[in-house]
Amino acid sequence: MRPGTFRTRLAFIVLAGLALAPRAACAADEEIQVYMDEMNPKGGYGLDLHLNYVPRGRAANVDYAGQMASDGRFRLTPEWSYGLTKDVELGLYLPLATLDRDGRAELGGVKGRIKWIAPRAPGQAWFWGANLEVGRVRRSLDINPWNAELKGILGVRRGPWTVASNLNVDWAISGPQKGPVTYQLATKASYKLAEDLSVGLESYNSLGDARRFGRLGDNDQQAFVVIDKGLGKWDLDLGVGRGWGKPEDEWIVKAIVGVPID
Repeated sequence: MRPGTFRTRLAFIVLAGLALAPRAACAADEEIQVYMDEMNPKGGYGLDLHLNYVPRGRAANVDYAGQMASDGRFRLTPEWSYGLTKDVELGLYLPLATLDRDGRAELGGVKGRIKWIAPRAPGQAWFWGANLEVGRVRRSLDINPWNAELKGILGVRRGPWTVASNLNVDWAISGPQKGPVTYQLATKASYKLAEDLSVGLESYNSLGDARRFGRLGDNDQQAFVVIDKGLGKWDLDLGVGRGWGKPEDEWIVKAIVGVPID
């Protein structure tokens, strides 16, 4: 098969996958991404700007009094990072900023993280690691102020293909409705069209909690078409997503802008 024909078919499959996704949705977080093996070098700094917008989401029937509705909400989160060693990276999400559908701005909290990627032999395609996040947010975003998440990271890079998955384990550290531990599987498959251009699919699938694993249709699910583009020293990850399962956000637009600061 000629490269041009393959790329055309791949693009068609990606767009068809989005078009055929069921209706309804899930809630857009301050960051929507699948963690892989990218790391700052030891002593290096990084900055990613996470921008998420919900053009069509839940406007009413919030889960608790004082919760911000997701419909029309824009979230901007700078993620600052530092390479502590060649295998360990520290990160800080500050601030967690939101703008609701009525134009009201709010600083919603802060999160810190530590990421570790296992050392690899030269030429090894597989990578794995873990990422731990702990944060505090305002009541308008979560009824429980202190929360934590542990991500298991597993992936492979082979030729133009990259496939990676995160098993995300979330729990409330403190708050009035701590509830059981919840689980999510996040997956990304991308194909490199050029040295600085890739296209792919991402999925974020809530699996339920420690008391009950439900059917996927009963939990929050999202699927995104994504484009990753290098722009000189800048990087852009752009995605459009559709949700289904537990009704919340029907359409989500996300971008991650890598800003050169080092």
